[in-house]
Amino acid sequence: MSEQQEPTTSNAFRLSGRQWVGIAVFGIAVYVLTPVTWQRIEKLDSTVDYRIPYELSNDYWLYGRVATQAAATHDTVIIGDSVVWGQYVRPAETLSHYLNALEGRDRYANLGLDGSHPAALAGLIENYAGAVSGKQVILHCNPLWMSSPKHDLRESEEFKFNHSTLVPQFSPWIPCYREETSRRIGKVVERNVAFNGWTTHLQAAYYGNASIPSWTLEHPYENPFKPVTAKLPPPGDELRHEAISWSARGITKQNMPWVDLKGSLQWSSFCRSVDVLQKRGNTVLVVVGPFNEHLLTDASRVKYSELKQGIEAWLRERKIPYVAPAPLPSEQYGDASHPLSAGYALLAKELVAGGFLAAAEPPK
Repeated sequence: MSEQQEPTTSNAFRLSGRQWVGIAVFGIAVYVLTPVTWQRIEKLDSTVDYRIPYELSNDYWLYGRVATQAAATHDTVIIGDSVVWGQYVRPAETLSHYLNALEGRDRYANLGLDGSHPAALAGLIENYAGAVSGKQVILHCNPLWMSSPKHDLRESEEFKFNHSTLVPQFSPWIPCYREETSRRIGKVVERNVAFNGWTTHLQAAYYGNASIPSWTLEHPYENPFKPVTAKLPPPGDELRHEAISWSARGITKQNMPWVDLKGSLQWSSFCRSVDVLQKRGNTVLVVVGPFNEHLLTDASRVKYSELKQGIEAWLRERKIPYVAPAPLPSEQYGDASHPLSAGYALLAKELVAGGFLAAAEPPK
């Protein structure tokens, strides 16, 4: 038997310094230009009454595109949580819709995002709404997020909450938020690197929020690129919840404990949102509530009144235009804070009739 011969050649090859630089430049170009190019391929048709599709509520890269387009095409944008988005109504029954109807033109854009409590909303505005500059902004303040220590994210026991990617990952420290350091760093990177946000967008829009490797494991015989149609799902006209009042829903009166504004993480986050928007040259009009006070017990209503007075005092002190409407009729609420269609229509009329919107318009 002949001895096994050692190989004298190899498939490997050496790259020169210039070739390494060329590869690096190519990689950086792909990393930077791919998200930009994709925006030209994937058309964003934000029609009248457009709102972020519910299933894409965690697609912040898409939110940034919508915010950029809204700032370019509308005089005023309305920013807030699911109260602005419209939890119990269709797109043509939201606050922005009724304001546009009263105005007689498509002036108000719906930049509400479902579940965006103030700590998340501040991150959303800071990192994804940079195009909203020099505009009129109606910023909704939903006191619900300060109705208990749990909602205020101040309890030490772990609590899973919406939009953890958007909240501060290291400072200020959120006691109930438990996450590994590596994942916290990854979330910071995603907020600041467009390519990472774009890949998350692909997962949300085309792979059912699953990672692409996970999707291929579940669909081993399918083309992994087939779901990427470059066609965004429409906002949809279906209701998220049945449009009936809170009392008809069987919700009983609540004894919400409420927290003090001093030391409230959610309140400090809301204040940060106001500061960021103002520093970008926006004229901010804050709409406080209207919270469903009909749902509160007498004792809880007293505490809520004190909280609301504190919010108004802060806004007056800083000379920020605001409106704190009286509660809507009881039957016009779906729960503690979400109006039904008639409630949004009434609120829009009150904002217009009171002259609040005209008073808050930015100088021409």
